[in-house]
Amino acid sequence: MAEGPPSSGRSDWGWRRETPLGRFLRTESGSAAVLLAATLAALVWANVAGASYQAVWRTVLSVQVGGSGVSMDLVAWVNSGLMTFFFFVVGLEARREFDVGELRERRRVLLPVTAGIAGMAVAVVLYLAVNAGEASAAGWGVAMSTDTAFALGMLALIGPRFPDRLRAFLLTVVVVDDVIALLVIATVYSEAIQVIPLVVAVALFGGIVILSRLHVRHGVVYLALGVVTWLALHDSGVDPIVIGLAMGLLTYAAPAGREDLERATDRFRDFREQPTPELARSARAGLQRAVSPNERLQDSFHPWTSYVIVPLFALANAGIPIEGEFLARAFRSPITLGIIVAYVLGKPLGILAGSWLVARASRGRLRPPVGWAAVAGGGTIAGIGFTVSLLIATLAFSGNDLEEAKLGILTAALGAAGITWALFRITAALPVARRARALLGTAEQIVDLADPVHPDLDHVRGPSQAPVTLVEYGDFECPYCGQAEPVVRELLADFGDIRYVWRHLPLLDVHPHAQLAAEASEAAATQGAFWAMHDLLLGHQGALLVRDLVGYAEQLGLDVARFTADLARHAGAPRVARDVDGADRSGVSGTPTFFLNGRRHHGAFDLATLSDAVRVARATAGITS
Repeated sequence: MAEGPPSSGRSDWGWRRETPLGRFLRTESGSAAVLLAATLAALVWANVAGASYQAVWRTVLSVQVGGSGVSMDLVAWVNSGLMTFFFFVVGLEARREFDVGELRERRRVLLPVTAGIAGMAVAVVLYLAVNAGEASAAGWGVAMSTDTAFALGMLALIGPRFPDRLRAFLLTVVVVDDVIALLVIATVYSEAIQVIPLVVAVALFGGIVILSRLHVRHGVVYLALGVVTWLALHDSGVDPIVIGLAMGLLTYAAPAGREDLERATDRFRDFREQPTPELARSARAGLQRAVSPNERLQDSFHPWTSYVIVPLFALANAGIPIEGEFLARAFRSPITLGIIVAYVLGKPLGILAGSWLVARASRGRLRPPVGWAAVAGGGTIAGIGFTVSLLIATLAFSGNDLEEAKLGILTAALGAAGITWALFRITAALPVARRARALLGTAEQIVDLADPVHPDLDHVRGPSQAPVTLVEYGDFECPYCGQAEPVVRELLADFGDIRYVWRHLPLLDVHPHAQLAAEASEAAATQGAFWAMHDLLLGHQGALLVRDLVGYAEQLGLDVARFTADLARHAGAPRVARDVDGADRSGVSGTPTFFLNGRRHHGAFDLATLSDAVRVARATAGITS
């Protein structure tokens, strides 16, 4: 298997070469930057050549098949057509959180859901208060939803150094926003409902649900049914973007199973021995089945929605004329002021109040996964209500009212970002212990490691009472484990308070010598030389035959006869099998896989990334101890 950099490789599937631009574009900050650039371009275009801006986006595009078809202007195609894919990705992210993320423990759902609903409710109440007695009060839906891409992107740019848990919390809150906002769009801001097309759409979606329950994996079938359902919803008067979110929520997520990976390897070997088109298709299908549909679809659609569809939506909708007379009128308008107050004040107040109420009512059993300063920062950044707010604004308003609504949305986004930046700068000035508590909180974290570390059973390096325990499931023949070894060694040297544990996961389908090497380390362990053998094996991954292993025993001064006998009778096999069983229970399918204080480490394992993860684990351990 080709070797990749230690920052990205694992011996479960292949590594894709990354460029600096590619890495940048895969971050939330990159997505936010593209979206911001599109927004600025729309403002410049609308003010420099306003007539052409309107002419382009009001161009009518018709798609006709036989005697029927759909005819809409370009901005409507973007808002109701392309944005369906955006909400599909939102649904995928929400389903992933429920299946393998923070919300897989169902009792944890209550707090972010309550916080999301409270944030929306307080924002809407403030908007209605500002617009009391005005016809513009009917546009209350504009003040509801947070822009997922913009909020998370700005959080990556201006948020705390360790935003992962805050990002997961905020993602859940904004997904609640999106679900409720789409229900509001479908019920409050839809045109006169046509019953027959709506019944057809519901029936078609029922068929999609049945196919998903039968685990039908043909994407073309779902695409065809999705398009037909979209058309039926369009004819019914319900905004058809709701089908995107619904189909995303249906798509399950799961870690790659070791058995699926082994089957994929077998099919690839068949192709390697006889490279025919039929075996190529079989190998490709095996690889695809090893990865859950949710992950595959996110990988396919997320870049397009983040860097093409949402920026195109901003370009089509954010352009407003910025003139002194317009600004003077708009900033006195209840629409503009109501949106600003709703997002800048209502969102953070609602999210904070909702989180506090759940924590209080549960007597501390349910607490935010982050500290209260981070919850407040998540609330303030949730005041960026760009995409869905603009979408609802185009449905609720027209003419000058629509321009005033757009100005309020843009102004609120600027205000929310500025307040969030100030809040986190103040938090950063706190003493270290108080800052850690304010950002990380004291909530009990989900434990991913099925088998707790046992000093008498596990192979342990470092102090027994260390606040941070780093567990690695590894394979002595895995090239990525070999690359990770010096990183772990340097990590142990830099941090004197880490307990490091090695557990075996020999991947026999790709590393034929890994099992024997693991048993050799156990044979050395019976003579008190596990770690010495561990280091030799990872340093000589290309030489793991029996004669090589016996040579390492001689080099270490072991009793070679005893070592050879243990190796011949596979004395270490039960110990290796116990680790493999634990890996299966913990959902580990590739190597190296790391756990920090029982929590699975996702992503890169270069020194900088692992060092940051250790600091977070150490700070959290200090808070909760």
